[in-house]
Amino acid sequence: MDGTLVDSEKVWTVSLVETARRLGGELSASAREDMVGSNMARTLVIMFDDLGLAHDPARMAEAAEWMTARTGELFAQGLEWRPGAQEALRMVTAAGWPTALVTNTGRALTEMALEGIGREHFTVSVCGDEVPRGKPDPDPYLRAAELLGVSPEECLAVEDSPTGTLAAERAGAAVLVVPCEVTVPTGPRRVHRASLVGLTAADVRFSYAQARGERVA
Repeated sequence: MDGTLVDSEKVWTVSLVETARRLGGELSASAREDMVGSNMARTLVIMFDDLGLAHDPARMAEAAEWMTARTGELFAQGLEWRPGAQEALRMVTAAGWPTALVTNTGRALTEMALEGIGREHFTVSVCGDEVPRGKPDPDPYLRAAELLGVSPEECLAVEDSPTGTLAAERAGAAVLVVPCEVTVPTGPRRVHRASLVGLTAADVRFSYAQARGERVA
C-alpha cells in the first residue's frame, strides 16, 4: 500500500520526524530510509536507536500511539495515488484475479486508506498488526496466500521497498518491484519496472513468468 499504491511514505515522513522531535531528537536520513516498508515495532527500534534512547516499553508504546494518531490525521487529508496505480488496480479487478492487499501498516490506518483506494479491489487484506511478524518476515504474505486459497508460489507480489520485497521473496512469491522512495536490489525472483503506468494483464503474466525463471517469448 504505502509507496506502491499511494504516495503515503511522504506522509509517514512527517509523522516520523514529528515523533522524533517529541522524543527530543532529530531523525537522521539514514534511519528514515531504513524505516521504509517496516512495521511499527521495527520502526520504533530504529528510531530509538537513532536517537540514542533506551528501549523503554512504556515510552515506545506512547510514541507508537502518538505517531499512529498523527498519521491518521494526515491520512484523513487524502492520499495521492502513485503513477499508474489506480489504473493498474482497475485492470487487475477487470481480469478477475484474486487480489490481496498486504501491508505493514496497522488495520486502523489501513481502513482509513482503503476509503480512498477502494476496498472493492481486494479479495482480502492483511495488516502488520494481524500477523506474528511483519515484513521483512514472510508472515504477511503467507497469511494472504492462505486467505486467497493459493500457494505463495502462485502469487505475484507488487512491492516498492527492500523490506517488502524480501518478505514476499521469503514467502516464495515472485515479485514485481516498482521502487518509490529507495532503491531495491535486484534478485533471482524479482523483476523491476519503473512505474505502474501502462501496466497490462499481459505485462503481469510476463513479469510472473520472468520472475519465476520460466521461458518467455
